[in-house]
Amino acid sequence: MQLLSAGPSPYVRKVRVLLAEAGRTDAVEVVTVTASPLEPDAALTAVNPSGKVPALIRDDGPAVHDSRVICRYLDHRLGTRFYPQARIWEVLTLEATADAILDAALLCVYEKRFRPESLRSSDWTEGQWAKVGRSLDALEDRWMGHLGGTLDMGHIALGCALGYLDLRHADRNWRKGHDALDDWFASFSQRPSMMSTLPEV
Repeated sequence: MQLLSAGPSPYVRKVRVLLAEAGRTDAVEVVTVTASPLEPDAALTAVNPSGKVPALIRDDGPAVHDSRVICRYLDHRLGTRFYPQARIWEVLTLEATADAILDAALLCVYEKRFRPESLRSSDWTEGQWAKVGRSLDALEDRWMGHLGGTLDMGHIALGCALGYLDLRHADRNWRKGHDALDDWFASFSQRPSMMSTLPEV
């Protein structure tokens, strides 16, 4: 199988961390493509019309895309248990919360990187960051018990989301007011799977 990747994508990192935690990095070849929202790679749009990474080219069927779909597929195919049925709705909700943080944080980056300065909206950017802030507050208030439990895909997704905040939004200081989350991430980020997938910029 081939995993189409671009730059330091935190969505690709989710898949790579899952593979590392499963001890199956050999199962997928990472292939670098261009995923600019303005000029995506033709090799990427051929398998994912949205032009977004990751996309997984399978040996036994059509390509699948979106990190949540890919992670569920690999969890099933590799026989891992990162989506335990006993707490599946909690795991999926935590993963969705982490991805919502990523979506908003990435839109903040895109607003600055791809829109002409005269068209940028600070109100819109702050609205996106408010989504991040509310999500972090909810995690701090309601999810620390889950995060203290057995590793699942929610943990992996959140670890990648917080790592992306450090990478692209260090000046925002997401840790302020989120002491328990900060402590959790300080430990989680030292896992070999996280260390081996640190983005190169």
